[in-house]
Amino acid sequence: MLGECGMKERDKLALKKNSVALCKEMVVDELLIQFLQAEDVLTEGMAETILAEPTSHKRSWRLLSLLPKRGPQAFNSFCTALKETEQQHLCTLLIRFRERENKPTEIEGEMSLAQDNTPAKDRGNQERFPEPVFPLPTQECAVPAKRARTHESMEMCLDADSPVTTAVLPCTPEFYMSHSAQAYQMSSSPRGLALVVSNVRFEPELSELDTRRGGEVDEEVLRRLFTELDFTVSLHKDLTVQAMRDCIEQFARQSEHAVCDCSAVCLLSHGVEGSIYGTDGQLLELDWVFERFDNARCPLLQNKPKMFFIQACRGEEMDSGVDQIDGDDGKEPAGCEQRDAGREEKTERQSEAGDERERERLRVKLPQRSDMICGFASLKGFSTAAMRNTKKGSWFIQEINTALRLRARDTHLSDILVQVNGRIKEREGYAPGSAHHRCKEMSEFTSSLCKDFYLFPKYCPNS
Repeated sequence: MLGECGMKERDKLALKKNSVALCKEMVVDELLIQFLQAEDVLTEGMAETILAEPTSHKRSWRLLSLLPKRGPQAFNSFCTALKETEQQHLCTLLIRFRERENKPTEIEGEMSLAQDNTPAKDRGNQERFPEPVFPLPTQECAVPAKRARTHESMEMCLDADSPVTTAVLPCTPEFYMSHSAQAYQMSSSPRGLALVVSNVRFEPELSELDTRRGGEVDEEVLRRLFTELDFTVSLHKDLTVQAMRDCIEQFARQSEHAVCDCSAVCLLSHGVEGSIYGTDGQLLELDWVFERFDNARCPLLQNKPKMFFIQACRGEEMDSGVDQIDGDDGKEPAGCEQRDAGREEKTERQSEAGDERERERLRVKLPQRSDMICGFASLKGFSTAAMRNTKKGSWFIQEINTALRLRARDTHLSDILVQVNGRIKEREGYAPGSAHHRCKEMSEFTSSLCKDFYLFPKYCPNS
């Protein structure tokens, strides 16, 4: 229990003078609040009050207004919470300010910069995450030259409060009974395996790619979303191209696919046309990714829907046929018996050879790829930006998260992605004074689904 003693004056000053930067940058979510509750910095009532605020800015401001009253250890606990929620840059901002507290010239510089909406920093040195001069963060990197890649799909950071996350709405038994017949089977628990690969920080000695601020929010949003949709989620962060290959191949070979009804793969990184970057600056072709899950290389997922969500472009491949391992070889069309009639004069060996050829001809075959649906953050063939909010993650993942939570109960995935396109079409950036003010984004998806793909969330017909 906290005593009457409040926060130390130097700690109060650090919070006050950096409040503008904190309100802009800080992600105040359930994880951060839970950590502060565990440290007895916040009571349950305080936590509910903070999370009930309608916008991220108001949640941040509410938290900052409470911290100075929560005892001498509140500042250190708050800094630790920032580290634990991958907001190390904000922790560093506060600690450095406190260390410079007794240096008048630097304090004055800090105050001036805070009023100018730019972050605190040492003279002559740039912060790892510099603050833009606009009212809301718009730039992902401090060095625009790092974007000088031909046809690169740039990701710009544009902040606007996103919808508050709600629980996934459940499917009703009546809806399941009336729609399951024309849909992919979706009754297993877990529904499927989900892989999330998120590259946020890139190796500076190997590439000039910038840190994807806000990317860590996307990965957590997707982890929570698919967990609530009853998927077994694997999250992997900051992988080189070879590590990405190994991770994806291992995921595609998992034996658990045999008892699941679908799968999901989410790849979040910088990208160019048809490829995404590893943290080593090398490119991984998306065609190679799709091949790992085609009907030849991933037989455990044959005839099961496979969804992909990618912050990058994509490619195409010619189709070739493969045998369907679960094809019903015993079934023969009516014409087969007529074709075999009246051939008793064949020798037994000839008959066996003919039967084998006939079975081969009648074996059910599948296209090289089928039963896939893939959503992309931007259009193919254009150097369009994939917008990312430094506090709430990318526009595309935000809309995927909201749409699945609200619509999966009674809408199949293709229609959900159409709705996502509509939402993305309506959004625009807010960065007055920059070239990205009122910028737009357009997502799209491709599909080789052969049935309606309903997730039927939170409904288990076998139970």
